[in-house]
Amino acid sequence: MPIVRLSPAFVRHVSCPSEQKKIDYFDATMRGFMLEVRASGGKTYYQRYTDERGRERQFKIGPADVLPLGQAKRKALQIKAEAVLGGDPQEARQRRRSIPTLQCFVDEQYLPFVKGYKRSWKTDETVLRVHILPELGRYFLDEIRPDFILAVTNKMRGEEYAPGSIARVIIILRYIFNLAVKWKFVPPGTNPASGIPVPPDVQRSRYLGKEEAARLLASIRADENRIAANAILLLFLTGARRNEVTQAEWSYVDWQRGTLFVPKSKNGQPRYIQLNSAAIELLKSAARTDGNPYIFPAPTTGRPMPNLFFPWDRIRQRAGLNDLRLHDLRHSFASFLVNNGKELYDVQNLLGHTNLRSTQRYSHLSPERLGQAAEVIASIVKDLDRS
Repeated sequence: MPIVRLSPAFVRHVSCPSEQKKIDYFDATMRGFMLEVRASGGKTYYQRYTDERGRERQFKIGPADVLPLGQAKRKALQIKAEAVLGGDPQEARQRRRSIPTLQCFVDEQYLPFVKGYKRSWKTDETVLRVHILPELGRYFLDEIRPDFILAVTNKMRGEEYAPGSIARVIIILRYIFNLAVKWKFVPPGTNPASGIPVPPDVQRSRYLGKEEAARLLASIRADENRIAANAILLLFLTGARRNEVTQAEWSYVDWQRGTLFVPKSKNGQPRYIQLNSAAIELLKSAARTDGNPYIFPAPTTGRPMPNLFFPWDRIRQRAGLNDLRLHDLRHSFASFLVNNGKELYDVQNLLGHTNLRSTQRYSHLSPERLGQAAEVIASIVKDLDRS
């Protein structure tokens, strides 16, 4: 290990002896700073230091054909200073190199984790694939800053995405970085999504009036895809959630009690959907496929239909209800019951809600019913005037 006075000229002209694969030249003016010269002609600067446990470590600064000697020495001084203060530059570098990109973290850590317990993981996967990863996937986790995330959400606003969709992007990223901190991929306090406010979700109040409901029913009965149309009609008749109907099996129907069993509802618990006479008649008239357990199987695969969008879009367009979502059938189910004098507690149980607040969001009193309620006071006042 020869000790020399490293200079730009020495670095430029020195070569490795022919009988050796490499040789290290230590600088006489800076302890631990050295130049590695290889038989291949490559030359690299290193700084040796002692860590806080007394172990000798070596930090690779960079190639001599790229870094000027002066710049390499300045970096070497930073490394020595960090080691003196108790840090370990080599360990810090290795830790940084172990930090994955967002794409790798999502593929190898996040999605395998949430698939094990989160029922809506497919929604997360879609949001990541469509909105987040195309913009941020190539960055390492410690590179992503709050302004990167704001750029994604601002782009979505410009494309007129709903506040709920934008909020989901922020919530997913916040959870991803919380897990990255918990699993020690990044240090604590480095969640770039933690300070970004989530836009309030605008509750959409869309429900069917009687005339609209009549048009929708006529369109459902006229549709050529009878399996999908019957599934949609059962949603209208029961206020059930889409998956509760599309995943239903014949063995779940209790004809005597008039119920449809749901093994796992949205809250993770089983529940029973109460079937009215029209729903029972619909199920009794539905065609069965031999050996197929599902009530509404897809004609091509025999499996439950993954979604009902295309038949639903055709049905609502034909009925002139372009803005009506499939979930609005559940909203309308609750509204019709409330407007016909049914108690919220009964509606809550029919919808399978665990608390009344969820039901109150769906209940909507029609102007006619509100007007009738308000007239009660007018009648009392008139009675008082007569007395």
